[in-house]
Amino acid sequence: MAGRQCEPCTLCLFDVDGTLTPARQKIAPELDEFFQELRKVVKIGVVGGSDYIKIAEQLGEGEEVIQKFDYVFAENGTVQYRDGKFITKEAIQNCLGEDLLQELINFCLSYMAVIKLPRKRGTFIEFRNGTLNVSPVGRSCSLAERIEFSQIDKRDRIREKFVGALQKEFAERGVKCTRGGMISFDIFPEGWDKRYCLDILEKDGIKTIHFFGNETEPGGNDHEIFHDPRTIGHTVVSPEDTVRMCKELFLRD
Repeated sequence: MAGRQCEPCTLCLFDVDGTLTPARQKIAPELDEFFQELRKVVKIGVVGGSDYIKIAEQLGEGEEVIQKFDYVFAENGTVQYRDGKFITKEAIQNCLGEDLLQELINFCLSYMAVIKLPRKRGTFIEFRNGTLNVSPVGRSCSLAERIEFSQIDKRDRIREKFVGALQKEFAERGVKCTRGGMISFDIFPEGWDKRYCLDILEKDGIKTIHFFGNETEPGGNDHEIFHDPRTIGHTVVSPEDTVRMCKELFLRD
């Protein structure tokens, strides 16, 4: 790898859950080491639906994550870091307004009140800078409970039906929903999906953006950026698959 020429105008942009780590788990040390080697060849960045604290927990310790990646985009890119420094953040309440925000929250609470699951825990709606994160099982569930809900969700399409009901109720109200991870989905203003981060990359002179994500199908939170003409999209099925693709693309002997 040491002999490879650096490509400063090329960026590998990664989703987090399912792409760099198992959902809400820490990155494996050998993968962490690999991506730092990859950084010697191309710029690297992450764009996740989670807030910055959760991304930092998964990819580093404390502020380590913004030193490991050239770009860190949290909450679909509405919270931005570049070269270890905070750039800017947006606020969903300023965009949607308090009335619509409360309508969305009240609808979600009412919908979840009648969902029957083997287990429910706490934090069913997490208010973030750029999104509302909604989890029918509750974000405070254990890993075992997270896996259990994910299996039920695949069978009964709980999140898919929930999102469908929201889209019907709030059609033409300027909001969008996408699934991500194992237990939740995000609600945000139209245009605030992961493509939100692409404008700053264009301004910074990044010419080629390779995006890697696992939720690239319609309804997944990687779908829009995967299909954006400004990116070269790669669908992955695991962190190990991400490493394999990067080796084939950038680290061939």
